[in-house]
Amino acid sequence: MPVSPVTLVPRDLPLWQAARPYLDVRSNDVHTLISYAIARALLAEHPGVAESIVLPAILLHDVGWKRIDPALMADAVGPNPTRRELVRSHEIHGVEIAGEILRRHRPVGVDIDAVLAIIDRHDTMKEASSPEDALVKDADKAWRCTPHGIETICGWFASGPAEIIAMLEDFVLPQFLTAPGRAMARASLAVARATREAPAYLEEIQNV
Repeated sequence: MPVSPVTLVPRDLPLWQAARPYLDVRSNDVHTLISYAIARALLAEHPGVAESIVLPAILLHDVGWKRIDPALMADAVGPNPTRRELVRSHEIHGVEIAGEILRRHRPVGVDIDAVLAIIDRHDTMKEASSPEDALVKDADKAWRCTPHGIETICGWFASGPAEIIAMLEDFVLPQFLTAPGRAMARASLAVARATREAPAYLEEIQNV
């Protein structure tokens, strides 16, 4: 999808262009851009957190999925994964790919080691090692609660939206690390549920 320079911080454009060939699986290109936008919104609520770490990390966090067999990806995620080791594998591959991209471009003001440390455990370590790590983790998870996230996850598990929304409310919401991140996700899920239920409710009360 085309990206305007307004969408990304100018410093991050070369990183996005280098990362994009690795993001053509699991709709990771769209996931990444939505998560980036969420990360910027979370940064506005956390003025002391380093934007120069959070934004490069969220842009590059999922490049490692490119090296995982797409047929196995659905088995790696969800409440009852059967191939959980693949989540760790994508983190390890992600550090390798992101490290090469960051060292090639050397973005000004970016602590490469700090960015790679976040990518290294962005899924498998549930607690945050830093405020920057917390925002990356929450921006990544909050995508799941967006319309694109819900639609994508429905495809992974061949489930309907109502089932996925319920799963996100029960399984994902408790994992958020920041109050603003949890509030954003809760609001997104409330909108998704209301969008599905409101037409049926209107029809029901019209027939009373």
